[in-house]
Amino acid sequence: MAKAKLQHPQRATGADLYVQARKRRRALMGKLGKNSIALLSAAPQRTRSNDTEYPYRQDSDFYYLTGFTEDDAVLALIPGRKQGEVVMFCQPKDKTKELWTGILTGPEQAKSRLLVDEAYPIGMMDEILPGLMDGCETLYYCMEREPAFDKRISGWVKNVRSRTRMGAKAPQQLILLDPLLHEMRLFKSKAEIALMQRAADISARAHKRAMLAAREGRHEYHLEAELVHEFMMSGSRAPAYNSIVAAGANACILHYIENRDPLRNGDLVLIDAGCEYEYYAADITRTFPVSGQFSAEQKALYDIVLKAQLEAIAVTRPGVPWDEPHHVTVRVITHGLIDLGLLKGDADRLIADGAYRDFYMHRAGHWLGIDVHDAGSYLDRDKPRRLEPGMVTTVEPGIYVSPDNKKVAKKWRGIGIRIEDDVLVTKTGNKVLTDGVPKTTEAIEALMAQRA
Repeated sequence: MAKAKLQHPQRATGADLYVQARKRRRALMGKLGKNSIALLSAAPQRTRSNDTEYPYRQDSDFYYLTGFTEDDAVLALIPGRKQGEVVMFCQPKDKTKELWTGILTGPEQAKSRLLVDEAYPIGMMDEILPGLMDGCETLYYCMEREPAFDKRISGWVKNVRSRTRMGAKAPQQLILLDPLLHEMRLFKSKAEIALMQRAADISARAHKRAMLAAREGRHEYHLEAELVHEFMMSGSRAPAYNSIVAAGANACILHYIENRDPLRNGDLVLIDAGCEYEYYAADITRTFPVSGQFSAEQKALYDIVLKAQLEAIAVTRPGVPWDEPHHVTVRVITHGLIDLGLLKGDADRLIADGAYRDFYMHRAGHWLGIDVHDAGSYLDRDKPRRLEPGMVTTVEPGIYVSPDNKKVAKKWRGIGIRIEDDVLVTKTGNKVLTDGVPKTTEAIEALMAQRA
């Protein structure tokens, strides 16, 4: 494959990002009602070992409403407050700290850059926040996500209650913020879709790069290195989740992440990997042969999975229950396994009894966005909600024949196959964001024939 030209597009930072965040805050405040306050906390630093931390990643909800990527920050939304509805608390400028860990925005710049009404040093929270709560009847926040923040909120509420004799009025009810906020996040804007397409394009190139690098004698981690190389050379700072590179029977372990075993001719490799680009995730799975050629058994199972995926994608459109694509995959896979003799009996009875779960034990998809398993309810009044334009879901059927499955002939054992794409629901149907990676056996074999 020809050497790809490095691309460094305009990143989703600066004015556009903060304008989008401001629009989201306004939309959310419109749902909160009068005499309310909503509080959100930035993600804390996470210790990796001793005195070293994991690379910092902002809380998804906090980022969605602010675009702010620093830790030790809190956002307060107070609809209708005359002095200002949006108040940010963040770390103050500190030359010594900045020398060691990087430049801080500081409250002054935060106010103008983030388009908030007021900004204060984080150290002033205990002094100011009880006053912001005073008079609010309802307190919204994401409970039990960060115990330390829960404790601080409890302290602020007690502070206000302690002054009731002086006329202070503490919130009378606590309501989860998650349902309101996550319903908003479920529907992607044009700007979000553009970022997700960028993440999908980078990830597609990474999968093709890994296919071209596969050969006997290398290890799973060599292919993981190819993925990460393409991610970072294309502007992504990290995978969206732990990459799965599973050769041979490892592909029958759904969340295999050791990525340490050798590649052998005759085996398939299942790669489930996607990058995160400007906080938005891609999620792609492809399965291909180390040798570059599928065996008869591998091709037979692969074609069933591909048929299931294509038919599921075809029904991914507005008005369809979100779980209908899954039901489609179950029907196709069950009939396919019967045709090959891996299942025996009536298809409807086998489906009703869950017999297919010996080979296909997971759902066919999940919401995708800022999080890989993204926010948003799958139910509407306890029934599967219907798909609507702006939703993005994965479609990822699979067949996994355990190496220990003595009910089937030995030639099938240890074969694991999954095919996954990211699908945007549009007004007229859908758009596959990740169609830049080959997925028919013919197209995969043709690509791998280009290996030097």
